[in-house]
Amino acid sequence: MSSAGFQPSRRGFVAASAAAIGVCAQGVTAATSQADDQPGAKPGRTPHTRFAVNLEIWWRSLPLLQRVEKVAEYGYPAVEFWPFENKDIPALAKACAQHQIEVAQFTGWGFTPHLNDPKNHDAFVKKITEACQVAHQLQCRRLCIVGGNVTKGLTTEQMHANIAEGLKRAADVAEKEKVTLILEPMNGRKDHPGHSLYGSEAGVRITRQVGSQYVKVLFDLYHNQLAEGDLCGHLREGYDQLGYVQIADTPGRKEPGTGEIFYPRVLRELYELGYRGPVGLELWCSKDEATAAAAVARADVW
Repeated sequence: MSSAGFQPSRRGFVAASAAAIGVCAQGVTAATSQADDQPGAKPGRTPHTRFAVNLEIWWRSLPLLQRVEKVAEYGYPAVEFWPFENKDIPALAKACAQHQIEVAQFTGWGFTPHLNDPKNHDAFVKKITEACQVAHQLQCRRLCIVGGNVTKGLTTEQMHANIAEGLKRAADVAEKEKVTLILEPMNGRKDHPGHSLYGSEAGVRITRQVGSQYVKVLFDLYHNQLAEGDLCGHLREGYDQLGYVQIADTPGRKEPGTGEIFYPRVLRELYELGYRGPVGLELWCSKDEATAAAAVARADVW
């Protein structure tokens, strides 16, 4: 074909591509036009994903209950936080109810004492029983569980078996109270060297051993990227054990778009798998909350 014969088609292709890009840009603009820190802006009202703001990280200079007000101001439907001890739970429950904000999850059992050591299992069951009552006050349906750092004298296989045994013992409480225990694997490459549980694959093996619909895995995609990669593949393979999701980009654990993870693709995978639960924003804001909120909104467009 001569160049003269080819040019019209090429021009048509360019024009069509430009139009398609324009449509895509309009979609992004529509999703994020409210993401500026302006009165009435609601960047938390995203088209596909229900995000849960981490109250420990966002608006850290404000008292906790004022952070809840900020969450409502931005239009986010949910929050999460770390330990429940030393928090005014009745006041937090009242603030969330007032603003119609869901408490997506909080930490029921942290890094210490180690869940991977069987001598701590009695205390674990007792703590989960207590945490479930707090969850009821907050109308929360999930408790984050941490496996703990390495216990000297135990192999990785023994520690994982002990985590499974502890979760089996607490599963009776979780099933009775209708509160799901979500086990969080970490990463040892950057944040948690010396931990006992890395990557979703190990977490999924443990919760499958437990065999309870109230014991699942927390897919923290920041940790998973560093520990194992192939986020979409691992989401598909472990979806039957998925209980909750958190996002942040790598490196730096900041908002989407600051690192190497293309979150529009990952969030789309999660949506197409059928997940409709909250997705935690356990991430540090690279500049400020308005900038981070705009970036999160863009990540929910595909």
